[in-house]
Amino acid sequence: MSPLLKSMLLVFAASVIGSLGMAFLKMGSAHLTRSPWSFLNRKLLFGIALFLGSSVFYAWGIKGKDAQLSVLYPMVAMGYVWGLLWAKLFFDEALTKQKFMGLGLILLGVCFVGLGS
Repeated sequence: MSPLLKSMLLVFAASVIGSLGMAFLKMGSAHLTRSPWSFLNRKLLFGIALFLGSSVFYAWGIKGKDAQLSVLYPMVAMGYVWGLLWAKLFFDEALTKQKFMGLGLILLGVCFVGLGS
């Protein structure tokens, strides 16, 4: 496996893990009250842990001279694609034509940046 492909897979994994972190932060935020102790709920802490974990994968992905940041960083935007999926699965949010058009633009942009390397 080429070093760039390995980096791309690590950054892709980071985007999936980070987007799951976003979903768990939303789940945990439903339990927040005025008490500072309410921040110690499992879903919120799990969301924070997922965000930290995604940072580890991202750091591994951008490490090294073959990891082109100009190609890899736009792949983080793939988290928005996963975020839409989690929003539908976990929160039953509506999937509208405008959301799909926005995702299409994100994917198109990621592809164009990847082709430019």
